[in-house]
Amino acid sequence: MAKQTVRMNSGKMKAIVYEKYGPPEVLQLRDVEKPTPKDNEVLVKVFAATVAAEDPMRRSFTFSPLFWLPLRIIFGLTRPRKKILGSELAGEVEAVGKDVKLFRKGDQVFGVDISGLGAHAEYKCLPEEGVMAVKPSNITHEEAAPVCGALAALNILKYVANVQSGQKVLINGASGNIGTAAVQIAKYFGAEVTGVCSTTNLELVKSLGADKVIDYTKEDFTKSGQTYDVIFDTVSKSSFSRCKGLLSQKGVYISAVPTLKVLLQMLWTSKIGSKKVKFSATGLQPLPKRLTLLKELIALIEAGRIKSVIDRRYPLEQTAEAHRYVEKGHKRGSVVITVEHNSKT
Repeated sequence: MAKQTVRMNSGKMKAIVYEKYGPPEVLQLRDVEKPTPKDNEVLVKVFAATVAAEDPMRRSFTFSPLFWLPLRIIFGLTRPRKKILGSELAGEVEAVGKDVKLFRKGDQVFGVDISGLGAHAEYKCLPEEGVMAVKPSNITHEEAAPVCGALAALNILKYVANVQSGQKVLINGASGNIGTAAVQIAKYFGAEVTGVCSTTNLELVKSLGADKVIDYTKEDFTKSGQTYDVIFDTVSKSSFSRCKGLLSQKGVYISAVPTLKVLLQMLWTSKIGSKKVKFSATGLQPLPKRLTLLKELIALIEAGRIKSVIDRRYPLEQTAEAHRYVEKGHKRGSVVITVEHNSKT
């Protein structure tokens, strides 16, 4: 089967564009130029994307003061440099650049592009050597799109926490995107898993394999008197100081958000004491490491050991409404954007 290459732009596409930072209303459905793949890129016809927690933060620019200025310089001081949000996607390869060898037209793929963004559109170009792979056949495009949270959970639990069979692991925020994946992955590694979530999500977290669940609206897990080898705070709503007494002698507290306090505690505990604070930005790991994680994740998906949890689905034109929902901070698993294509695209 011959590869199809694109040598010139082939028209317009629909995309959600924002020209300035602000509330969800700044997101507008527009006709923009359909991208053309470079020699080392593939053009993906997007069928599904996600609104991750970071998307509303980028849109409104509500980042931690610690990272506000450097991120503002990166993303654009007065207006956004990249005007189409969305980092996770799944779809079909529409065309490939002349140097591409790993993919061909018609491949069903999924992946993530944290630096390039642009997934909230009908089409997106991705580098062949990026974090992208052929989609496992046993999941849909909508289930494949939320790849980031599962990659982060796998990186944290396997390579940062080194979770072993028989260990006790607590997941705070167990019903979120990272949390739902973390519960399943920790169980796969043979851990005894406790999930912390709200009342409405208790049954969901149990169904994912959690051995115990704690309703944070009724009980403070830091006062439970239990001991854990790993506490993974996916929502950064607790702290090492509050959780230190719950950690085993060589226990590890891991936060999903790198606040200044977490970074200082990480440095301090690396030198003193047996209980450690750790953090790892999965998206900043070297590309070979992220591709290794993606291969390991695919193996788990194909074996039926991990599944995506989808809270709500919104069509592309309702992306602003999806942002409003995600900003409330109560989503279960992932919020997916579905992209319809008419016969002309």
